[in-house]
Amino acid sequence: MLKDSAREYINTGLCVLPARRIEKRPVPNWKLYQSTLPTSAEVGAWFSNRHDALCILAGAISGNVEMIDFDFRAELFEPWAEKIPPTLLNRLVIETTQSGGRHIIYRCAGVVCGSLKLAQRKTAEGKVVTLIETRGEGGIFLCAPTEGYELLQGDLADLPVIAEPERDILLQGAWELNEYFPAPVNGLPHGAPGCDVSRPSGQAIGQRPGDDFNARGDVGAILAAHGWAKVKGGENEYWRRPGKSSGWSASLKDSVLYVFSSNASPFEPNRAYSPFAVFALLNHGGDYEAAATSLRLQGFGSSAPMDTDVDISGLLEADVPDDDRSLAPPRPDPGPLPEELLRVPGFVGELMDYCIQTAPYPNTAMAFCGALALQAFLAGRKVRDPGDNRTNIYLLGLAHSSAGKDHPRKLNTKILHSVGLADCLGDRFASGEGVQDALNTNPSMLFQTDEIDGMLQSINRATDARYESIMNTLLTLYSASNSVFPMRRKAGKEKPGAIDQPSLVIFGTAIPNHYYQALSERMLTNGFFGRMIILEGGRRGKGQEPRVLDLPPRVVSAARWWADFQPGRGNLEKWHPVPKVVEHSDAARQAIIDSRLEAEAEYDKAEADADPVGTTVWGRVSEHVRKLSLIYAVSENHEQPEIGLEAVEWASRFVMHQTRRMLFMAAGHVAENPFHAECLKLLRKLRESQGQLITRNKLMRAMRCKVADFDQIVSTLVMQGDIVPVDITTKTKPAQGYRLP
Repeated sequence: MLKDSAREYINTGLCVLPARRIEKRPVPNWKLYQSTLPTSAEVGAWFSNRHDALCILAGAISGNVEMIDFDFRAELFEPWAEKIPPTLLNRLVIETTQSGGRHIIYRCAGVVCGSLKLAQRKTAEGKVVTLIETRGEGGIFLCAPTEGYELLQGDLADLPVIAEPERDILLQGAWELNEYFPAPVNGLPHGAPGCDVSRPSGQAIGQRPGDDFNARGDVGAILAAHGWAKVKGGENEYWRRPGKSSGWSASLKDSVLYVFSSNASPFEPNRAYSPFAVFALLNHGGDYEAAATSLRLQGFGSSAPMDTDVDISGLLEADVPDDDRSLAPPRPDPGPLPEELLRVPGFVGELMDYCIQTAPYPNTAMAFCGALALQAFLAGRKVRDPGDNRTNIYLLGLAHSSAGKDHPRKLNTKILHSVGLADCLGDRFASGEGVQDALNTNPSMLFQTDEIDGMLQSINRATDARYESIMNTLLTLYSASNSVFPMRRKAGKEKPGAIDQPSLVIFGTAIPNHYYQALSERMLTNGFFGRMIILEGGRRGKGQEPRVLDLPPRVVSAARWWADFQPGRGNLEKWHPVPKVVEHSDAARQAIIDSRLEAEAEYDKAEADADPVGTTVWGRVSEHVRKLSLIYAVSENHEQPEIGLEAVEWASRFVMHQTRRMLFMAAGHVAENPFHAECLKLLRKLRESQGQLITRNKLMRAMRCKVADFDQIVSTLVMQGDIVPVDITTKTKPAQGYRLP
């Protein structure tokens, strides 16, 4: 019976594995099947042996299956079911468990996150127990017809597919039954005052800025400023994360934020956060020291119990850079990339047009990013230019929430599924080792990840080597596309192996200010920033009624051609491909040389100015031009490509403009210390005024700091020549103001 059911489940796309019922444990090597479904022969062999239970591996491998587990004899099942609309509840698959619990099983229309604890309780003995939780990506659960598991409703071989708003209803119903909230993450250390990141070293004991902000800070205002939306008021408020159109992601009660969602970066699920922690994570990337200094600039905290007007001029003076070092490098702003450069003939242009036609909120830059990333992936390990440059690129699209970032990713996923390349898709960077393992299985992969700024913030504030390994892996993989990437050595294995010519294409998206503020000076100079191709989506355009249109036949045909094209020699083509060389025309060859010379001249200027960020970024320009010229050529004609003059001229204009824009944006956002950050903030306020004069009072209100602190910032910028004092005519008398030079 188990064997027959397992084969039936596999035929419907479920990843079914054998298990031992008493131990609730699958076969020892079950992780091998996280990316590959077992065969019918494997199932037959398994259930002819001693295995007496059947389990399902949740997540993408099973078609985005998710299970809600009601434990403790399903104590909360009935209260939960009362909250669910009958039309939704009646569609779900429901089964009993051997311990008297319940499983609710379904497929999601979107990507499934990792497992979540939804409802917990603290017992009289002080133990925290979990009453409702999910089994999501990578999770395993036993199922019928295993002994003790009985289907009460529905059929596992015919799972319903529910939309994201419907999933929100299921999870919200469980969250509302939660009785346990952990102690909030505070960010305020304990111990001697000298170790206190909320109080400058040597300062007299008094109320810390973080403590003061916990007492009177406005958490709601911070959340709203970062795109969160309040969906329910009252004593216990409910808030929805950016990028989500329904349901809620966290509750706010007594100024403590409790986060349920696993996609609410930089917050982690099932954790509570104090107002100071929320402020530090959202406004300062988790740098609690910088957050405390910023709050002190805003008037929070005191140096003595009865003193609320703290003079921190000594601290500010210590942080002010030398007079000969400008806080805002004089980089001209070239503006966002002109739309005429967001056009590549052939595959990229046709997919981009289809994306714009079918998106609820068409976004030209995001559609271009998605199409360019897909073409770069399809050609990975299959073509190269005469200089052995490959098509692996790291693309980042910047746009605000609900501005068209998601639709291009969905189209790419749909196309790759249609041509049999779905297993080459990735959606998150859990660790450097995880990226390596994925590419070891599929040497050419497309990773599409949202909110990449959250990953950068995690890297910045990491206390272990996990996130550092992600950065190092991404940097090394980029440069190893035309060579061999050595795998890490694993315990118990003599030879770690290697990945031959790995091709990793990244299509990341993020909110503009969040991304630039998440960057650190180290990231600007270690090569990561220089490897990125960054495009800005601008303001959200007018919406349109989305249309369901068949994928363009020419796009699907080209994608299938790439999927079937295997350059190489005999049976080694998949393991050691010999990519086809795409030659330059004579005119293109000279244009490539001219572009390289222009980039070298800019590099020399940056080197003469002792500008490490400039040298890092300009040092990658020639490589970017060559890669994009190659992608242009194979998009234009995938069967007989040639890199012509138009391809090089487009790539050169594109990269030169994009490089200057990247440097300008980084100079306005990436701070070296807290005082530098306040100076950059003031300069941005003036820049955003678009030439209009701003009075001193208005600018100080916008900065939200005290008079003494504001004067320190202004005097420093005036002395450096970054701003100019002016008299502004008003109805009564002239007012002092400031403008950019």
